Amino acid sequence: MAIIDFHVHITPPDISANWQKYAEKEPYFSLLSENPRNRFASAEDVIAEMESAGQEKQADFRGVDRSVVFGFGFRDMGLCRYVNDYVIEKTRQYPEKLIGFMVVPPCSTEAEREIERCHSAGLKGVGELFPAGQGFPENAKEAKAFTGACTELGLPVLIHAAEPVGHFYPGKTGAALRHLEMFIEANSGLAIVLAHWGGGLFFYETMPELREKFRNVYYDTAATPYLYDTRIYRAAKALELCEKILFGSDFPLLRPSRYADALEESGLSAEEQMLIMGENAQRLLAL
Repeated sequence: MAIIDFHVHITPPDISANWQKYAEKEPYFSLLSENPRNRFASAEDVIAEMESAGQEKQADFRGVDRSVVFGFGFRDMGLCRYVNDYVIEKTRQYPEKLIGFMVVPPCSTEAEREIERCHSAGLKGVGELFPAGQGFPENAKEAKAFTGACTELGLPVLIHAAEPVGHFYPGKTGAALRHLEMFIEANSGLAIVLAHWGGGLFFYETMPELREKFRNVYYDTAATPYLYDTRIYRAAKALELCEKILFGSDFPLLRPSRYADALEESGLSAEEQMLIMGENAQRLLAL
C-alpha cells in the first residue's frame, strides 16, 4: 500500500526568500508567516524528506510514498496562478512522488477559468483554501461558478477548518462550523475535505441528519500533535469514520514521522490504519 500525505505545503523559493514583501498585501499570509513555528518548503525539500524517511521505512508508516502538495491560498488571483504554476512544474518533474492541488480565491470571477487551466495541466484537486484569508462564499449563488467547476471536473476541495474552543494559534480563524455545514449542504455533489479534523465538526456525524449531509465529506489529520491526543483516532473508529479520514502532516510545520507513535498507540487495526494512511486517498483521487 502506498502511504499518501494529503496535506503538504510547498512555496516557490523566491516567495520564501522575500515573504515580507508578499505579506504586505496579504494579511493572512502575514499572520501565518510571522508565526515563529512557520517554515517554508520547496518541492525539493518535500522530496528530500520523503527519501530520508523512506530509508527507515518500517511497518509503522514512517515513510511517505506520495505527497499531495499545494501553494499558499492567497487572496490575489495573480499570486494563486504563480504558485499553481510552481505546483504544475514540480508535479511534472516528480510525477511518481507529488500529486498537485491548485489554490484559487473561491469568490473570484476568474476562479472557474483557473480551475479549468490547472485541471488541464494535471492538478487533481483544489486547496488548501483559507476562508479567513481568501473570503468564503456567503451563499450558493456566490459560489456557483467555483463549486460548479469543481463538481463537473470531479475535483475534491480541501478547506482549512479550526476548532472553536481551546488554545489560540495563528490560523485559528475562518468559517464557523455552521458556515461550513451550510456550504456542504448546498454542494452535496462536491467531495470536500475539511483540514485539521474539520475543527471538530466530525464529532457531529453522530447526528443522523449530519451524517447524511456529510456523505461526501472527508477529514484530514493535519496538525494533530498540536491539537489532540491519541484518543482522536479511537474517536474516529467509534464513530465508524475510518473510511473518511486522510493522513495529512501539514509539512513543513510537522514532519510525517511525528504521527507514527500516535497511530501505533491508537488501538486501530492494521486495516484501519491502512485506510487512513493511503487507501482512502487513493479512492478519493482515483489513483
